[in-house]
Amino acid sequence: MVTQCDLKPDGLFEKVTNGDIKIGLGYVCVRNRIGQESYEEARLEESRLFGSHPLLSRINKSMVGIPVLAHNLVQIQANIISKCFPNIVNQINDKLNANMTELQKMPKNLSSVAEAMTAFMDLMGEVKESLKKIMIRGEYDDYPDDVQMHCTARLAEMLNKYSDGLQCKEDELSPSEFLMEEVQALEEAKGIGLPNFPPRSVFLTLLKRRVQGISSNPVNFVNEVWAYVENVLVTVLNKHCDNYPQLISSTRRAASNLISRMKDESVKHVMEIVEMEKLVDYTCNPEYLSTWNRLMSCQRNFGEIMADESELPFLAIEGFGTVNVAHLRKVKHVAQDALDMKMRMIAYWKIVLRRLVDWMALHLVFRIQNLVNKELVNEIVKELMSPYVGGFERMMEEPPSVAAKREMLNTSVKLLKESKEVVSKIMDRIQN
Repeated sequence: MVTQCDLKPDGLFEKVTNGDIKIGLGYVCVRNRIGQESYEEARLEESRLFGSHPLLSRINKSMVGIPVLAHNLVQIQANIISKCFPNIVNQINDKLNANMTELQKMPKNLSSVAEAMTAFMDLMGEVKESLKKIMIRGEYDDYPDDVQMHCTARLAEMLNKYSDGLQCKEDELSPSEFLMEEVQALEEAKGIGLPNFPPRSVFLTLLKRRVQGISSNPVNFVNEVWAYVENVLVTVLNKHCDNYPQLISSTRRAASNLISRMKDESVKHVMEIVEMEKLVDYTCNPEYLSTWNRLMSCQRNFGEIMADESELPFLAIEGFGTVNVAHLRKVKHVAQDALDMKMRMIAYWKIVLRRLVDWMALHLVFRIQNLVNKELVNEIVKELMSPYVGGFERMMEEPPSVAAKREMLNTSVKLLKESKEVVSKIMDRIQN
C-alpha cells in the first residue's frame, strides 16, 4: 500500500509500474482520511484526486483507491484460507475416522440377556482361539514381542530344566567312594541262607532311596508350570475382557480356581508316580538289559583286581572313567554283588528318570489341551451363574467409564461432522 500520494506525486507512477521493483503482492495507491472527513467524503476526495491530478491520474485504476485495496486484501485472505482448508479438512477426516474406529471397537450396548449371552460366547471364542494359538499350536502373532507369552517354547524350556535337574540331583546323591553304598546295603541285608543270592530287597532299598532323593523335583516342576499357565490365562483374559471390565474379576477368579484344582490333581498324580517308582522295579524296555550287559563288561577285570592285590587298584568303567577300587578289597565277599547291583541300578535309573520326564510331558500337554478346549469356558460360565455374581445380566451393566467414553466419542463425532459441513460450505463460497 502506498499512502500520502497527494503529498509526494512526483515519480510515483514510474515506481509503482516499474517491473524492476517488486514487493510480491504489488502496489495499491490510496489517500487516507484527513481531519474529520467521513469515510464517504474521503472516498470522494480520493476518486477526484486519482481522476484529475496530472500525475496520479496516469496510474491504472486497478491500482488506486481504498475499495481496490479492500478487494485485494479480501482476495489475498481468501487465497490463504483456501490453501489452509484442505489441510483442515484432512485433519477433521482423520480425527473423525479415528473416533469412528474407536466407537466400532467398543462393546455393543447390550439391551437383553440374549444379546449378553451372544456377546459372551463370542468373547469366549476369542479367548479360546488365542489360547489355542499360544499354548497348543505355538503361534505368537498376538504377542510377538512378549516372550513370556510364547508358551510352547517356555514350557519346553521348563521341561528341559526339570529333566536336567533330575540328573543333577542324582549326581549330588552319589557317594564319594565307588560301590560303598551298595556294599553297605548288602551288608545290612545279610541273613541266614545260601551265598551268591543277593536279595531283591537290596535293589528296592537303593531304588527307594534314589527316588526319594529326587521326589521334590516333580512336585516343584508341577507348581512352576501351573503358576506360569495361570499368568498366561490372566493376561489373555484381561486383554479380551478389556471391553467388559465388569467381567474381569469373575473370569480371573474362575481361572484361578480352575488352575488351583488342576495343580492339586497334577501334584496328586505325580506323587502317585513317585510312590510307584519306589515300590516297583519293572520295565519292558530292552535298553535296560543291553545297558547292564555293556556296563558289566568290566566284571572280569574287577574280579582279577579283587583276587590279586598285586594288581593296581584302578578299574576303567563306562560312565565313570577310571576309579580307585582299593577300598573294596576289604569287602571282597560282597564286591562282585555290589558291582552287579550298581550296574543294574545305573541301567534302570536312566529309564526311571526318562519315565518321570516323559510322563510329565504327556500329562501336562493333555491337561493344558483340556483346559483350553473345554474346562476354562465351563469354569467361567459356572462362576458367572453363581448367585453372588449376577449371571449374564451383569454384562448389560455398562460401567460408568465405558458409558462416559461412548458419550464423549459420539459427541466428538457429531461435532466433527458439523465442522466438516461448515468448512465445505465456506470452501464452496470461496471457489465461487
